[in-house]
Amino acid sequence: MRLTVRMVATGLALVFACYFAARALWWTTPPPRPMLVLLAVAIYLGSFAVIAIVGAGRSVQMPRWAAALALASALAIPQLSNLGLDAADLRAPYATWYIGSVGLTGVVCIVRRRPWAGWIVLLLLTLSSTAWIGFLQALGLGLVGSTVWMVIAQLLVAFWRRAVRDTDRLAGIQQAASAWQATQIVRQRERRERVQYALTVAGPVLSRVIETRGELSPDEKRAAHLAEGRLRDEIRGGELLNERARAAIESARARGASVTVFDDGGLEGLDEHSKGRIREELADVLSGSSSARLIIRAPKDARIAVTVVGRSAAGESSDEDSVELWHEIPRAETD
Repeated sequence: MRLTVRMVATGLALVFACYFAARALWWTTPPPRPMLVLLAVAIYLGSFAVIAIVGAGRSVQMPRWAAALALASALAIPQLSNLGLDAADLRAPYATWYIGSVGLTGVVCIVRRRPWAGWIVLLLLTLSSTAWIGFLQALGLGLVGSTVWMVIAQLLVAFWRRAVRDTDRLAGIQQAASAWQATQIVRQRERRERVQYALTVAGPVLSRVIETRGELSPDEKRAAHLAEGRLRDEIRGGELLNERARAAIESARARGASVTVFDDGGLEGLDEHSKGRIREELADVLSGSSSARLIIRAPKDARIAVTVVGRSAAGESSDEDSVELWHEIPRAETD
């Protein structure tokens, strides 16, 4: 079984509780009413075990009923312990055990996220000890120590909470940095792939241009025109295209159509499955189109990812009747 900080702290608290209980029973002279003292010790051990252990496995914060039990025990233990002793022995070391024990109860309340209960416990302890032995005597016999330990516990809890918040904030920053780094790696890989694609597409054409000093044949000029279009598509809208969409655009240009691709961020925020669906639908639309001019645009829109417009050969003007094709691809998959 792996030890945790909580388990060690709980074990230490129980050890101190047993120490105070043993101190209460270390009589130098038998008390006149020992059963009351024994009852006070039993109440202390039982209530302390409850407030230190119950619910600790699920949450650091103790249940409200456990906090109420701590208050009740803080009120009952000093009265029972002092009633069981002779008035002349109320300031003996074994008689003032309740000051440290009830103070420890208040510390546990603070550590288990019930600070209001802890400070009320200290208030009850102060009132009870003052009533039985006097305020100054109580200070000298352990009340100062109990108060100091509660203040230290309160400060440690506050610092611990701040440390947890800072740790969470740093973890969030680290995750964001890791995500940014992953994004940059993906973009670098995409840029390398596009540069490689550009070299594959334009390399032979450029080599031929250099070789012939610009004197290209009609077929070579057509090939250069198609290569230019492919490069332009990759620069303006490479995110929209897959192999089928590229082939459909190539086929449209080969038959003489003018194809323009604009990506304004329409696929941003979508997962790879949604992007793949949109690209496949775009390829299907382009494969079935016979328009002389095709405009493919991916606007930043909450509903539409890609819009495809096809115009006739006479549609170079702004006449709406020249629109032959209007197809919208939604961001979300429709039933």
